[in-house]
Amino acid sequence: MITHLQDTVTLNNGIKMPGFGLGVYKVENGQTVINAVKTAIMHGYRSVDTASFYNNEDGVGQGIREAGIPREEIFLTSKVWNEEQGYESTLKAFDRSLKKIGTDYLDLYLIHWPVKGKYKETWRAMEELYADGKVRAIGVSNFHVHHLQDLMQDSKIKPAIDQVEYHPHLSQPELREFCEKENIQLEAWSPLKRGKLLDEPTLTEIAEKHGKSTAQVILRWDIQNDVITIPKSITDQRIIENADIFDFTLTDDDMEKINSLHINDRAGTNPDSYDL
Repeated sequence: MITHLQDTVTLNNGIKMPGFGLGVYKVENGQTVINAVKTAIMHGYRSVDTASFYNNEDGVGQGIREAGIPREEIFLTSKVWNEEQGYESTLKAFDRSLKKIGTDYLDLYLIHWPVKGKYKETWRAMEELYADGKVRAIGVSNFHVHHLQDLMQDSKIKPAIDQVEYHPHLSQPELREFCEKENIQLEAWSPLKRGKLLDEPTLTEIAEKHGKSTAQVILRWDIQNDVITIPKSITDQRIIENADIFDFTLTDDDMEKINSLHINDRAGTNPDSYDL
């Protein structure tokens, strides 16, 4: 379990990734995303997660540059979108992402969704990018256990990360157990269920007990479950507040109460029913 904002988790290839970062899904490109990234970095964040589909990679890159922190101190993630998948098209998509961000490497590159009939060829391209030193780690997003099993049958490299929707209403017990067994790090997108959990009575009660916000309790639950988390925000106060979770600990009773909230309910799309 990480113990401070810049603490890291060691991935299965030995690369160290911050256990807490900033997500920028649906953050408007331009000054909005530039300010969010810059604010986060200036207040201690060292991990930023974007994707070609977000259409804000160039703003993310600008925010990193304006923050004035050396590039090698930032852990930068992007993803290959569904329509870009396939061997040659993934290589081209990766180069486009590098140019937009304004960097010559990524720290982590993910397959955004498991596109049927394409994700194995996409992975082959990503293995090549990794072998060429253009990316420090490769992984997947929105993969169920059966997707991971299928991918790993023919792969040379095991995914370092599976980034999935993960929050108290969707704690993914089967996937979490499988990833622990296979040494694949789980990472949470939409950890706050797009704000839908902020008034959940069990969580608000625990938050009041600790003198914290509901969001902070959820993010602390992620950390204590050894799940990397990347909450999104565009306001300075919320960006700072989200990261202020290292001065308290959820009790075993708190954790059990939060774990019991699992109802297998998604805010996003189930990868098995995604119209790919």
